[in-house]
Amino acid sequence: MKKTLFDKVWDSHVVKKVLNGPDVLFIDRHLVHEVTSPVAFLGLKNRNIKVLYPERTFATADHNTPTINQHLPVKDPLSANQLKALEQNAKEHQIPFWGLGHEKNGIVHVIGPENGITLPGATIVCGDSHTSTHGAFGAIAFGIGTSEVEMVLASQCIMQPKPKSMRISINGKLNNAVTPKDVALYIISKLSTSGATGYFVEYAGDVFRQMSMEGRMTVCNLSIEMGARGGMIAPDEKTFDYIKNREFTPKGKAWDKAMTYWETLYTDDDSVFDQEVTFNGEDIEPMITYGTNPGMGIGISGGIPKSDAFQGGAATYKKSLQYMDFEEGDNMLGKEIDFVFLGSCTNGRIEDFRAFASLVKGRQKANNVTAWLVPGSHKVEDAIKKEGLLDILNEAGFELREPGCSACLAMNDDKIPAGKYAVSTSNRNFEGRQGPGARTLLASPLVAAAAAVTGKVTDPRELMVFETA
Repeated sequence: MKKTLFDKVWDSHVVKKVLNGPDVLFIDRHLVHEVTSPVAFLGLKNRNIKVLYPERTFATADHNTPTINQHLPVKDPLSANQLKALEQNAKEHQIPFWGLGHEKNGIVHVIGPENGITLPGATIVCGDSHTSTHGAFGAIAFGIGTSEVEMVLASQCIMQPKPKSMRISINGKLNNAVTPKDVALYIISKLSTSGATGYFVEYAGDVFRQMSMEGRMTVCNLSIEMGARGGMIAPDEKTFDYIKNREFTPKGKAWDKAMTYWETLYTDDDSVFDQEVTFNGEDIEPMITYGTNPGMGIGISGGIPKSDAFQGGAATYKKSLQYMDFEEGDNMLGKEIDFVFLGSCTNGRIEDFRAFASLVKGRQKANNVTAWLVPGSHKVEDAIKKEGLLDILNEAGFELREPGCSACLAMNDDKIPAGKYAVSTSNRNFEGRQGPGARTLLASPLVAAAAAVTGKVTDPRELMVFETA
């Protein structure tokens, strides 16, 4: 029987099928952070249950962490308590824990791949919606709630209805300055934030095959923003090269055995998806959002659409523009901004800093801009310094902060003030997402860099030199 990549991985992890109900799914890797885990661990304690497979569980501190002076005590009492609780729970249950200052510390969806915890064909969960990031490796990865975190800690299984399948194919060649972030924002702008609800998405076609692993992670990370349960890309030589010799990947004969399985992880010819969607890569330009959900995005050279063209209804649309203080028909180019945020589990990897540095090199940060450049992990931070990117950033007037989720969400000290505009490489632009009253424009590292040196929304192509064929 012909099977999709999703079917192959899902079906191989089903422990039991419940008649007219969900599947009981075995989970290979469980990633834990300080926000969604305290109540789950408390549930275990109340039932006198231990973590079933601590060696399959990995804990890191990221959401509540400060991004400056991490060597000092955390000031916010709630954040400090949550961080301490995670440390104590990890110790009690003998779970690997990478807290502040640890060389492996960083954003949960950055440290998983870079340490080889994320593997092809695995099932991966975390109490965080952007767990879909790990699907870039051909894994089934999705976010879960606190009660489900407790379930996985106790049983290494979870009860889930099997989602429908969708394939999104993009062929052709991307234009200059179009990044994986732009590809993802383009897809969401076309499908809306609910267009993939109930589906697990496989990304296919030339554009995704040509992407680096870090680019694929960015795309899969944003799958949740169009309503999908998750997204995945079939593993290939890029995947295997990326994970080989990382700490938690198989070694020697175990690697050879794993490869025998991993090489079967592709969608069989003539497999049937519940829905197929196709786009042309050449239609995509650098993107930017203008509203209060990730689906409200346009090509950076375009204007804000009229309300009658918005799928969510005119009243909702106008409320969103009122919050942003924008008007229908406005051009995004030239709008002044106040903050730039480079980081998050979407764009906090080394390739994102390389892109940002390539554009700001030889230029200076605009005086009206406050820039927060936050690596996704200490390993990313080390690479920034080793590759000389820090020197480029410092010469252009930028400073590097310490790893953490930072201004992706208002759960730490890095909050955008009310009424201020932030060009952000993160994943959500909801009202108040980056701080009460904050106004977020989602964009790629290149668009963020262009805004950082001009002080306004700027097409990065205007500042870049391209080779002509």
